[in-house]
Amino acid sequence: MIKLENISKYFGVTTAVDHISFEVKEGETMVLLGTSGCGKTTTLRMINRLIEPSSGIVWVNGENVLTQSPENLRKGIGYVLQHHGLFPHYTIAENIQVVPTLMHWNKEKKMERTRELMNKMQLPFDLFGHLYPRELSGGQQQRVGVARALASFPPVLLMDEPFGALDPVTRSDIRSHLMQLEEFNKKTIILVTHDIQEAFAYGDRICIMHNGTIVQEGPPEELLFHPANEFVSGFLKEQRMQLELKTVRLFHIWDLLPQASVENPATASLSEDNSVWELTDWLTLHSTSAFILNNRTNEVKEIALEGLLQAYKQYKLTSV
Repeated sequence: MIKLENISKYFGVTTAVDHISFEVKEGETMVLLGTSGCGKTTTLRMINRLIEPSSGIVWVNGENVLTQSPENLRKGIGYVLQHHGLFPHYTIAENIQVVPTLMHWNKEKKMERTRELMNKMQLPFDLFGHLYPRELSGGQQQRVGVARALASFPPVLLMDEPFGALDPVTRSDIRSHLMQLEEFNKKTIILVTHDIQEAFAYGDRICIMHNGTIVQEGPPEELLFHPANEFVSGFLKEQRMQLELKTVRLFHIWDLLPQASVENPATASLSEDNSVWELTDWLTLHSTSAFILNNRTNEVKEIALEGLLQAYKQYKLTSV
């Protein structure tokens, strides 16, 4: 769906991005992770030609982006900025309708889509549609920015530090809400962030960048258990334990889980796609030490907390 081949960007004598390549498959979320100044945002902006590459090729849906006009290219790519980027003199509804208007949608179609997205973003049209950005909170403005990016059903979504300007509580709330939206499950997404927890929560795969290059790229568990070098292991070191518990999922350790025998185990409202972190949270919330769960092949296991943690430790030892 998106492919970067040997992309570089120079600003005078400064190398911002140095011969990087990666591919994002349709429906996948790729996260560009790294410290400030490592080239993440420059890389993102070269995909929709907000910045022109100095060398290399960017492909989107099989087409070289340099063979398309920037205007037509961007109609098929949603873009979410850190500071929402809303037009202050447009109402909330008008902001969401910017791209559909450029695509010459009729009034009824634009209104239907605007109402749908505002409801999904927990901003009912009748209450918020006529307001202006200055009348909304920071979190609400960011939700409008996301709705605007989704308005024309783009298959590709680029997100540049979309929650970075928000306070931790608001950021967590919006993250949780967006991850549950069906709209996001259908998109090919590239997300730029310096927030490690955010990267591991969203990313199917993660590119860790440093000094304009990709240091390591792969699924979260690969970066944790098979770091390419000391930079990667050091970058993740402080949050490693929490990241591991959130990254290791039940399907990773299913065959290692001992069958428990506990009186009155609860039936979990979770699946084997849930993480060890989520499972332990669920056990605590329901004040139980064991639960019954089915996997994808309808195999049923009774799982105790002790066995869950034992299997996690065994998986960790064999993965490192």
